[in-house]
Amino acid sequence: MTSRRVCLRFAKGLVFLLPLAFLGVFFIFPILALFDISLRPDGALDLSAFARLLTSDYYLGTLLFTVYQALISTIATLLLALPCAYVFARYRFPGRSLLLSLATLPFVLPTVVVALAFSAVLGERGLVNDMLRLLFSLDDAPIQLERSLAIIIIAHVFYNFSVALRIMTSYWSSMGFHAEEAARCLGANELAVWRDIRLPVIRPALLSAGALVFIFCFTSFGVVLILGGIRFATLEVQIYYQAVSIFNLPLAAALSLVQIASMLLMLLVYTATQRRLQLAHEGRSAHSARPHTRRERAAIATTVALMALLLFSPLAALVWRSLFIAGQFDIAGFTGLAEKTRASLLFTTPLEAVINSLRFALIATLAAVVLGTVASFMIEERGAWSRLVDPLFMLPLATSAVTLGFGFIVALDEPPLDLRSSWLIIPISHALVALPFVIRSVLPSLRAIPPSLGEAARVLGAREFTKLQTIDLPLVSRGLVVGATFAFTASMGEFGASLFVAQRESVTIPVVIYRLLGHPGLASYRQALAMSVILMLVCAGGFLLIERLRGVGVGEF
Repeated sequence: MTSRRVCLRFAKGLVFLLPLAFLGVFFIFPILALFDISLRPDGALDLSAFARLLTSDYYLGTLLFTVYQALISTIATLLLALPCAYVFARYRFPGRSLLLSLATLPFVLPTVVVALAFSAVLGERGLVNDMLRLLFSLDDAPIQLERSLAIIIIAHVFYNFSVALRIMTSYWSSMGFHAEEAARCLGANELAVWRDIRLPVIRPALLSAGALVFIFCFTSFGVVLILGGIRFATLEVQIYYQAVSIFNLPLAAALSLVQIASMLLMLLVYTATQRRLQLAHEGRSAHSARPHTRRERAAIATTVALMALLLFSPLAALVWRSLFIAGQFDIAGFTGLAEKTRASLLFTTPLEAVINSLRFALIATLAAVVLGTVASFMIEERGAWSRLVDPLFMLPLATSAVTLGFGFIVALDEPPLDLRSSWLIIPISHALVALPFVIRSVLPSLRAIPPSLGEAARVLGAREFTKLQTIDLPLVSRGLVVGATFAFTASMGEFGASLFVAQRESVTIPVVIYRLLGHPGLASYRQALAMSVILMLVCAGGFLLIERLRGVGVGEF
């Protein structure tokens, strides 16, 4: 009996080593390689790359601009989401739950699709400029927002609005509205209620949402690269430019380390605000009320109209531009996906890229679900060391996909890990990005299992594998499906790492969209629109499945 227990513990330890080994080989090792190439480019300690960053006005300006655009985007997002969150928390109205769910759709869309959606509605060839040219008989586009900071900020607000909305709505709903009702009875006007009651009440959620939105805007890559270009380069874009265009690897590595340090700092701020947020509303609950006055109904109508304009008009414009040209229905963009064009320069067709994306997503999902499930059981062991491995598996969230892709091409270029020219590097990078999402989906379901069930199974003579098969896995199956859907959606839309590591025969949908946009001609533009619509529909389907399966204890994001 003792030898059997020893064997079982040894086998469990080997299984638990799998996700740790995966993380060590494909995350920690590439990050250490970046440290090495930035600190020792010629085999000896050399800090010239960091000295260049600190003494160059250009690179200091890049860092300051990255912070500046993220700060402006965060403020704009919070200013728009705050009144909307109050309306959703305070009132019940028809379609409230559906609208709140649909508002999350932009966040799960790939950044390359978001960028193209705004190009379709506000770009030089966008619907708004087409309508203005038609109405006022203009030759040139009256709205020039492409390659500007304004369209980057608008796209960031679109992308992150639902994050702030959900965090603040959930928190505000739990806090109740008795204090502001009492203040009104004492004669406080609307301005005083906002200043003295609502803003102090919502401050923890406001700080938490602001920290998370800032992180997403700070690491934005696809939106800035497509809508802003090198003129509005952030750290993410500069890393890609230095590594791919100039091939200045030491400087790109130094920029990556600055990016990692900044992200770790912001994640510490976010986790601190999250802890305060959880403690502040623990155990409280409140109920929304139906609107009674004309002003309350007007507030609801304004909120719905604002969200429809901000969140759904770019997506509708994307679909419209893919199906209509000069007012005529035309699906040439879709039918041309099977044809090779000069635009891709990849010796593959856009349709083959769709097949590649589906294939890589399935492999990445399988790997992420297996490794994430094992990691969740390991974290749930509740030993002292499990408190260390939990944040360890979240480290990929603190590292941008661009930095991860750059680390791959630097580290995985020699036997026995010479994967730089292999298609396997793409699903591996996607699985690494998706792994934290799987863990955060499975772990709450695992923690929700009553300990008494496992104890009863052991009393009845069930072995560890039998308990796992008959109790644990069936009860976490809902979380597994949510995690798998998250992983599949994340893999389909992953852009930053794929742009670094994709080879000519293994490109994915987001990479082909970006390459098509860089090639002149209407045919290339329409193919990019068609592929974006396909990618949007796939991600939307995954999101709707997540929303249908998500329940209490399923998912921590």
